[in-house]
Amino acid sequence: YEIRLSLVGSEMCIRDRVSTQSTGKFDLFVLPEGVKKVELQKDTKIQNAALFTVQKEDHTVGNLIRMQLHRDPEVLFAGYRMPHPLEHKIVVKVQTTPNSEPKRAFNKALTELISELSMIEDKFKVLFYYSLHHSPFLPL
Repeated sequence: YEIRLSLVGSEMCIRDRVSTQSTGKFDLFVLPEGVKKVELQKDTKIQNAALFTVQKEDHTVGNLIRMQLHRDPEVLFAGYRMPHPLEHKIVVKVQTTPNSEPKRAFNKALTELISELSMIEDKFKVLFYYSLHHSPFLPL
């Protein structure tokens, strides 16, 4: 069982090697030719707001991004939705203060999430290695 985290531009994806070995499951995370992972569309009705369409993601990543955006004091509103349960994409809406831009807040949230997930992965590896080579009880 292997979990991989990868970053390409401002793209975050979590893959499970075991679940992708069967045919048809690739459609859940492999982008078709010419499709961008993230697309930005400025909101014409609300100032300092934008919609980010993230392809091949679901509620797991949508909620992580939304919660990370809420930690930013420059973000006034952050929410996401899945347009349809059979469409594997999420739409994240971000509104910022006049001092910031939605794109900057979105990129900052992704960077911070990747950093946090990397830290969790490192801690997991240390604990896993420790459990293999020592007693099952961790020192306090």
